[in-house]
Amino acid sequence: VQLQASGGGLVQPGGSLRLSCAASGILINRNTMSWFRQAPGKEREFVAGIKWSNQNTYYADDIKGRFTVSRDNAKSTLDLQMNSLKPEDTAVYYCAAGPRIISSTMTSSSAYDYWGQGTQVTVSS
Repeated sequence: VQLQASGGGLVQPGGSLRLSCAASGILINRNTMSWFRQAPGKEREFVAGIKWSNQNTYYADDIKGRFTVSRDNAKSTLDLQMNSLKPEDTAVYYCAAGPRIISSTMTSSSAYDYWGQGTQVTVSS
């Protein structure tokens, strides 16, 4: 199983970036697919995800209305469109996948079996 994240970079506050995670070795429509992020000195935190069973989307409170998560089953990709970026969004962003993750554990990094290598997002003027 491989999850390959891409699309990170340096962007000014208020700008946009689109992250993409290419999955191989798994069926992404049989896995809950999510994005997490980790800023320096902080714990890894849930950002957004799509649940495997009902394809509902879930978002952390501080990014609601600014980020949109989507999945393309045919291409086996998970995307994260990030708009109105803030300096506090600066972090390494990771995609993760796990089968049969239930709602109560979706935001917990320990519930996921597979992780990508991470892509750096820096929001700075």
